[in-house]
Amino acid sequence: EVQLVESGGGLVQPGGSLTLSCAASRFSISSTAMSWLRQVPGQELDWVSSIYTDSGNTFYADSVKGRATISTDNAKNMLYLHLNSLTSEDTAVYYCAQGTSYSPRGQGTLVTVSS
Repeated sequence: EVQLVESGGGLVQPGGSLTLSCAASRFSISSTAMSWLRQVPGQELDWVSSIYTDSGNTFYADSVKGRATISTDNAKNMLYLHLNSLTSEDTAVYYCAQGTSYSPRGQGTLVTVSS
């Protein structure tokens, strides 16, 4: 069974930045695309970014384009998402997911952007 564990969330001031991490196990991220999703409480799950690990091609939602960088460390089987220029609209639970669909995904890590 695929395991994905996100970390790196927390309270961040507006304008700040953070890097989210996702530890993958029981499969190799180098063999698949990986994605980040986010969900504002009470709202739908939204796609944020994907990376195709074989080509290195990356894709971003308009809401984070120019402020986000998705990356992997294949040797460590880790996925990352760096976000900068954070605003309150980035407050959400962030999930990493295998592939480009919404499942399987981890339990999420909460990012709160507030002063």
